[in-house]
This record gives sequence, C-alpha cells and structure tokens, in this order.
Amino acid sequence: MNQKNPYLQMDQQMVGDIYTSQEVMDNLTVLCDDFGSRFAGTPDERRAADFICETLNRYGLKDARLESYSYAGWSRGTATLEVVEPIQRSLHCISLPYCPADDTTAELISVGYGSPAEYEGLGDAMKGRIVMAGSASPPDLGRWVHRKEKYERSVLGGASAFIFISESPGVGPETGSLQNDQPAPIPGISICKEDGEFLTRLMERKGTVKLRLNTTDVNEPRTSWNVVADLPGKENSEEMVILGCHYDGHDISQGAVDPASGMVLVIEAARVLALYAGEQLKRTVRFVGFGTEEIGLTGAFRYADAHEGELDNLRFMYNLDAAGGASRKGVVLHRWPDLVPFFQDTAKELAANVPVGQQLHPYSDHFPFVLKGVPTGHMGDAEAPPSGRGYGHTAYDTLDKVELENLRKGSAVAARLALRIANTDNFPAQRRSAEAVQTLLDTDPGLEGYRVSLELRKGHQTS
Repeated sequence: MNQKNPYLQMDQQMVGDIYTSQEVMDNLTVLCDDFGSRFAGTPDERRAADFICETLNRYGLKDARLESYSYAGWSRGTATLEVVEPIQRSLHCISLPYCPADDTTAELISVGYGSPAEYEGLGDAMKGRIVMAGSASPPDLGRWVHRKEKYERSVLGGASAFIFISESPGVGPETGSLQNDQPAPIPGISICKEDGEFLTRLMERKGTVKLRLNTTDVNEPRTSWNVVADLPGKENSEEMVILGCHYDGHDISQGAVDPASGMVLVIEAARVLALYAGEQLKRTVRFVGFGTEEIGLTGAFRYADAHEGELDNLRFMYNLDAAGGASRKGVVLHRWPDLVPFFQDTAKELAANVPVGQQLHPYSDHFPFVLKGVPTGHMGDAEAPPSGRGYGHTAYDTLDKVELENLRKGSAVAARLALRIANTDNFPAQRRSAEAVQTLLDTDPGLEGYRVSLELRKGHQTS
C-alpha cells in the first residue's frame, strides 16, 4: 500500500478503465437517441428507467430496482401568442410545464431581468397585466435568479400571465417548469430572445402593447420512477454515500447535457467502483437516478420521504445534475464548512482540477436532502460566476454538445470521491438539526427564491 495514497491501485485501475473505454458515451447515446427527452410520466421516461436499472444490474450492483410514485403530471398543448394592439402579429411560443389551459388578453409590462428590485419598482402596475421577464440573471445582483422566482413574484404581484424570454440568440424558447408538483395559478409561456427584443422595442416605440395568450395544456395525475442500486459496504452496509442525478429531460429536446451527461457519470462511477473497489468498500455507495426533477424535484422529494429512516446513516449526497458538461468537476458544498478541509485534502490526493467551495440553491435534487439536514454537495465550480443555460432547456441540448473528455473527467472524480467518502473512518459532518436547517432556509441568500415560493404558498392557503 502507498502510505500517502492508500487508494492508488484502485485509482489507477478505475481512471485507466474510464479513459480507455467508450462505455460512458455509449450509455449517453442510448439515453438521448433511443429515448429522446425522457419527459416525466411518458413511456420514454419509463424505458430510460428500465435501461438504467438493467445496466446497473449488468455491472454487478445489488438489487437494482425501480421505486414508483404518483405525482401531478402535465401534458403540453398548443399555445398561441398574438399582438392585438397597436399592430397585429403572431409570435411563436411554448407553454411552460404546469401551465394551465387559459385564454388571456391583457396589456404587456416588462420587468427587465426580473430582479427583486425591478419587481418592487413595478409594484401595483403588474396587476391584471402580462408580465415579461428575461431568463438572464441581473448582472449586479451576485446570485442566480431562477425562472420560478420570477414567475412567482409575478403571481404575487397580481399578473394575469407570465412570459419568459430566452437570453441566448438562435436557440428558440427556453423551457422550464412554473411550479413544483402542482398546476400553476396563471399561464406562463416562453418566447425566443429575438421575439422578446421585438416586444421590448414595440413598447418603447408605441407605448401600450396588448397581447392575447391562449394555452391548452392538461394537468392530470401521472406515475414516475426512481432507479436505486447499491454497492454494499463490507464493514457497515447501513451507512452510505449517494451519487445521484435525474434522468428525465424536458419534452422539447434530448436533454443531453442537462441532465443526461450527469446521469451517465453516476452509471460509469458505479461500473468502475463495482469492478475495482467493491470488495474494499467499507460503507455502501448507493446510485440513484431520480425521475421528475424537471417539473419539481419530485423524484428526490419522494425518495427522501420514503427513505426517511435511512437518512441518519447517509454520510453525503453528491448531486451530479448536468455534471458532464464543460464546467470544472469540483465539489460545491451546501454550507458545510467542516467538510472543506476533507475535500481540499482529497482533491490534492486526486491530483486533478477539483475546486472546493460553498454555494446553495433550491433547484436540483440535492434540495430535498438539504431540507432533511443531510450533508450535500453537487459537482461543479463554486468559483464560476452566475451564468445562463446556453443550450440548456432548449431544443438544441443534443448529444453533439457533449464531449467524451468531460464525461471521463466527471466519472473519474465521482468514483474516486465516493470511494474516499465511503472509506474514511472519520467523516467530518453529521445530519443538521431541524433548527439548523430552518436558520439556513431563513438566511441563505441563495435560497431567496425558495422563500418567495413559501410566500406564494402561504397566500394561496389563506385566500
């Protein structure tokens, strides 16, 4: 054994295999080309879940299985957007998931980037109007302002409908859900950047602009599935680490980067850990493919509730959502300062570009575990500034956007980190108390959007 790196032989075997194999890209190709978008509740989502389960079984994992759950499903209908005053013009648009069927004619108002200050500045002017917001985050705010936060601030302001403008040229409308696991209270649609700029110019030149928005979407119950499989620990099979990612995409594209590139990192880490480290794992590594993330993190919420009795024994949940894209393959901790030295030391041992930092947002599958107090993080780069999705959530998030080199980097980091988290005898974090979780929810700047959603929920309960 190497005294400085007791995992050296396993590292070399795992990394050597990953970097001389096409397996990770082959799996991504099947997910994207054979099953399309894998949209929540569709036959292709089920086929993708079966494929992931069968693949993990083939790699030798124990008891790979599907865990089904019901949720508030949504099906896309035709959406139309017309300028009715001061000119007549039809614009291409798409409904955003959980949009209700509706027919609305109202004056348009813009909230710019959709920062809290811009919403506050509009005040009562939003009432009864169609509110339009760009998808880009305000450049001087220092945090990402998510689509849901903009939509929910529009609802709280009394808007009759919401329009979301893609920030990237040439990619068409950008999709994304309006609510979590429930129908939205007002219609919401997306348009391309070019049409958003047209409407902005029209307001500047002509003053009042009136639109008619018609949506025909269907909200009805559906079923989805989480995929769960284990590599059991040899000393303590109950204590575990989770590598997870959702496999469902949006219905308008393959979702190759977001999320499938991350899902295949989970699968590839499972493959090489089973081959080269399975007999030396002290604690269980669990691999989870979450369903229904794109319309509300529903699979992760259902998993966290169904496995509540195991959460005291969950050392760390590492979320690999979209992690096979171009970003650095680091560890973004969700406000766990005691874990920074552990991961910094581990990064040195990996001799790889693995930045370690702290950030938190409520918009991916780690968040249900954050609410339960579980130590969590996601693969990414905490030092990167807030940025847009680019091709993400558009029709152009396709397989050709993914590079094998990035898949290999992410798979190697995920497998090597999971091995160390599972085998260290003194992991420096334990589950947070309910009081500590509440303090985080009340104060963390990255959770402002979550607090807005609670305000909307409270308003609906009292109305």
